[in-house]
Amino acid sequence: MRVIEVLENQGVEISCYDPYVSEYVEHGVAKKGESELSVDILEDADLVIITTAHTTVDYEFVQKHSKMIFGTKNVMKNISCRKNIEVL
Repeated sequence: MRVIEVLENQGVEISCYDPYVSEYVEHGVAKKGESELSVDILEDADLVIITTAHTTVDYEFVQKHSKMIFGTKNVMKNISCRKNIEVL
């Protein structure tokens, strides 16, 4: 959750999705994640940051509906349209 904490300290509005974690606790405060990854959530985000490599996520769907993606786990290596993908 360190990534979330750093971004929030910079004033970034965060929403998160993890198919295995519906809620997390940060500094004693429970925060809910998104229950599903929808077109609206992706299209509303200025940036999608991928910090886990879940095989249950449809990364082509993510690429299709995101303005910009920053990937840290190389999960989008097989996506042919890479115009909105940057990797670490």
